[in-house]
Amino acid sequence: MTEKKKALKKLIDDLNDGIDHEIAKTEFNKIIKETGPDELAKVEEELVKEGMPREKLNKLCDIHLSVFKERLGEQKVIVPIGHPVNILMEEHRILLEYVEKLNTNAIKIAKSKNFDSIQDDLKIVESITDHFKKAIKHYLREENVLFPYIEKHGLTEPPAQMWIDHDKIRAIEKRLFDLVDGSKAKTIDFPKFSDELLKVTGSLANLLSTHFFKENNILFPASLRLISQPEWKDIRHEFDEIGYCCFTPVEATKVFDIKKEEGVKLPEKVQEEGTIEFETGPLPISVIEPILNTLPLDVTFVDPDDRVKFFSKGDERIFVRTKAVIGRTVQNCHPQKSIEVVNKILSDFREGKRKVAEFWIDLGESKIHIRYFAVHNKEGKYLGCLEVSQDITEIQKLKGQKRLLD
Repeated sequence: MTEKKKALKKLIDDLNDGIDHEIAKTEFNKIIKETGPDELAKVEEELVKEGMPREKLNKLCDIHLSVFKERLGEQKVIVPIGHPVNILMEEHRILLEYVEKLNTNAIKIAKSKNFDSIQDDLKIVESITDHFKKAIKHYLREENVLFPYIEKHGLTEPPAQMWIDHDKIRAIEKRLFDLVDGSKAKTIDFPKFSDELLKVTGSLANLLSTHFFKENNILFPASLRLISQPEWKDIRHEFDEIGYCCFTPVEATKVFDIKKEEGVKLPEKVQEEGTIEFETGPLPISVIEPILNTLPLDVTFVDPDDRVKFFSKGDERIFVRTKAVIGRTVQNCHPQKSIEVVNKILSDFREGKRKVAEFWIDLGESKIHIRYFAVHNKEGKYLGCLEVSQDITEIQKLKGQKRLLD
């Protein structure tokens, strides 16, 4: 395995230096001969732990995919209707139909002369673009529910690579959204619009086709091998909490009912009795969680080992959180491009270089204030990090004073 790791590292370096695709496939075939997918995933994980950027490793995915297609062709994953994997695959099918239709209309638009001659095609493009905007829940369910469950079973790199693909998809989709918005507002000339639309839809079609193949034929079969039946029932419940896309077939989301595996008992939440004596007063255990969930902000606590231990569950969360993230490293809860900043904050907290880190971002029409706090005990020992997110849109509008109740 050590020799295979060295060979794989050299191949990845060669790929990033622009080695010919066919030569890379030949070399990859030599490396993976008599190597199972689980062993390969372990080698990739070790390379990341040793400092290899995941974006660099992502170059290997295309070669892996080419070899996989040649060896096996497309396989049919069979799961019952209502199963989380069935829902995701149905959404894949529909999104591929949308992007094919989008590409067809982009080609027609490219052959036209002005906006006036493409009004019908433009309406189709706008409608499909709206569906892609609402497809965000598809990716949120994968990133916040399915990926954490796969990671809990020891397979970390494939989900990480899929998340990198998601970020690429979002970047291309943003270009598409900006283009369509520009055509609506008439802030872009027709030749530039039609040329850019053709490029963007082609890129999106290629990426979605490749990405969905990876998930349908590699990630999903792996998840079905690893995840137990009772866990799939929990996953479906958390899928329901996040919600579905406007185009998700109603039939696909019918009640998913399975028999519990023999000998496996699903844990039931038990409300403890008693009181915790805080320095500033006693609190019944039964009211602590409701208090935290009533706070007008989202709270997440990460322990000193960088693992998520708790999050509040208010009526309107700003960012999606599911129970699947409990125990997950906080690094795996963020896209690859954010990990360097996350690690810097946590490192500074441990070393006492800072106590607070704060950011503010625009999320749709809202202004979101995000703060990270280092948590210490009375002796100064680092206990973890507290993330607090708050929608401050309405707070920013406050003026004067209000002293009376409505």
